[in-house]
Amino acid sequence: MTIDLNCDLGEGFGAWEMGNDAAMLELATSVNIACGFHAGDADIMRNTAALAKARGVSIGAHPGYRDLHGFGRRPVAGLSSKEIENLVAYQIGALQAVASLAGHKVTHVKAHGALSNVACEDDMTARAIAAAIKVVDPTLIFVVLANSKLVDAGEAAGLPLVHEVFADRAYEDNGTLVSRKKPGAVLHEPTAIAQRVVRMVQDGAVVSVSGKVIKMRTDTVCIHGDTPGAVEIARGVRQALKDNGIAVAPFAKP
Repeated sequence: MTIDLNCDLGEGFGAWEMGNDAAMLELATSVNIACGFHAGDADIMRNTAALAKARGVSIGAHPGYRDLHGFGRRPVAGLSSKEIENLVAYQIGALQAVASLAGHKVTHVKAHGALSNVACEDDMTARAIAAAIKVVDPTLIFVVLANSKLVDAGEAAGLPLVHEVFADRAYEDNGTLVSRKKPGAVLHEPTAIAQRVVRMVQDGAVVSVSGKVIKMRTDTVCIHGDTPGAVEIARGVRQALKDNGIAVAPFAKP
C-alpha cells in the first residue's frame, strides 16, 4: 500500500513568510505552489520549485481567487465561467514559466481555498477549472476533493485525476470540508491526526464530525503548510504510515 503526502507551499509574499517550507519539503512527496493570486510571488515560486527539485518532490500549481488580503479563502461572487478559466490558466502558466527557471516541471493542479470549496459544490466553477487545465495541458493531473463536483468535472474533461483527502480538516456528513468559520474545522493534535490518516488510507474512508463513515477514494493526503504545528503533524503522519507498513511516494499518473 502506497500513499502520497501533499502540502500547500510557497504561500509567503515578499519578505513575509508563511510556514516552514524547507522542513515540509523533507516530509511531503508532492507540493502545491501558490501562483501569486492568494499568495506567493515570482521569487518564492522559483525558490520553492528549486527546493522541491533538489529533494525529488513533484510540484503542482495551486491557483486561487485573486485575494491576497483574504489568503484566497473568501469566495469571489459573480465571476463568469470564462473569468474562472482565465484566472486558473494564468496561474498555471505563471508557475510553469517560473518553475522552468529552476529546471523543474509542473505535473499537477490543485485549486486553493475558496475556489476549491465553491467548485466542490458548484458545477460551473468545477467545469471552468477543469476546462482551463485541459486547454493549458491535458496531461496535467487534476487533484480533486474525493466525492465532489471536481471529480465529475475532471472526468468529463478527460483529465487524469488524483483523489484527495485532508489530514488536518474536519468533514461534514455530506463529505465536504467543515467551514473554517466553525470551531473544530482545523485539527491540530499530531497523534490523533496521524492515527486518523492511517485509518483513512487503510479503509478508503473518512469519519465526519458526527461519526458518519464516508467511503472516499484516497490517492493523496493533504497537510496544510500554514497549519500551526504542520511540521510536527507531517512527521507524525509519516511515522505512523511507516509503522503500519504504508509506503509514502509521489502519486503516479493514473
